[in-house]
Amino acid sequence: MAKRIIVTGGEGRFAKELKNIKSNHKFIFRNKKQLNILSISSIKKNFIKYKPDYLLHLAGLSRPMSIHDEMINKSIDLNIIGTSNLVKICNLNKVKLIFFSTSYIYPGKKGNYSEDDALLPWNNYGWSKLGAESAVQMYKNSLIIRACMTEEPFTHKYAFSNVKSNFIFHREFANIFLKILHLKGVLNIGGPKQSIYKFAKKSNNNVKKRKSKNELPLNMDMSLKKLKSLIKK
Repeated sequence: MAKRIIVTGGEGRFAKELKNIKSNHKFIFRNKKQLNILSISSIKKNFIKYKPDYLLHLAGLSRPMSIHDEMINKSIDLNIIGTSNLVKICNLNKVKLIFFSTSYIYPGKKGNYSEDDALLPWNNYGWSKLGAESAVQMYKNSLIIRACMTEEPFTHKYAFSNVKSNFIFHREFANIFLKILHLKGVLNIGGPKQSIYKFAKKSNNNVKKRKSKNELPLNMDMSLKKLKSLIKK
């Protein structure tokens, strides 16, 4: 059955790819002026106007990572408080919430992290997302997606050859997204386990190899067993 889906962060990288996907669902893309996640009244107005079945929450603060150290209050506002506001209004209106979290909430030490593994973010961005997840977890009509995504082509000049991850391009995940829309709980999303450098070379031959010296943990990869089993169904 076709759903009406409000999308926060409607001008962001993943939203742009989602706009290219053919679907029977009605996506309503809202930018930060049209839907201010820090304003309860703004959220309510959008819910009254569009009467959504689902809310896809993409808005928030991400890069550069240093901003979460330099502007802690902004990180808390946009990633934790904004998400909590959306949870409240979804709960009041019985609207399903789909929240994009990050693989950065895992410790990055052993790798192959499953959705049930213990969480211990290694930077403030991860902590801000875990704070948001805490609110979403309280609302059972929700899906938390722990993603490891980036734009195509790979935009950075350097990529780490000694860091294992599950990076996937926004375009690749957009093609999967409709298959998991109906799910609830927590789900890891990503591509094959490989070094970031190997992943980057697929779309950018000019990227240069570099080894991480505490910039990133070495084993950031997640288990995708749950995702693979669900997609096969």
